Amino acid sequence: DVQLVESGGGSVQAGGSLRLSCEVSGYTYPRGCLGWFRQAPGKEREGVIVVATDTDITDYADSVKGRFTIIRDLTPNTIYLQLNSQKPEDTAMYYCAAAPWYTGSCWQQNAYRYWGQGTQVTVSS
Repeated sequence: DVQLVESGGGSVQAGGSLRLSCEVSGYTYPRGCLGWFRQAPGKEREGVIVVATDTDITDYADSVKGRFTIIRDLTPNTIYLQLNSQKPEDTAMYYCAAAPWYTGSCWQQNAYRYWGQGTQVTVSS
């Protein structure tokens, strides 16, 4: 069974940095997606960064380009989300997720079958 466990959230001031971790176990799908998503209070969940596991092609939401980076460490299987130059609008619950396969795009949230419990990031101005 696939399990994802996030850690590393916290509170920072605007301009600060955090690194979120997601330990992935049981994921053996050769052509799927791994991604980070976030949900702010009163807003819909949105994709932040996604990566196709067969090509390692990574895609970023426009709102985080140049500020956030995804890092994959295969041994053990951990994906990191490096958050730099944070803004108050980055405040949200952050989730990592895994999709067993995808068609066309890793941005399709309904493809993600496995989700972590989430970790809170709060950015103050």
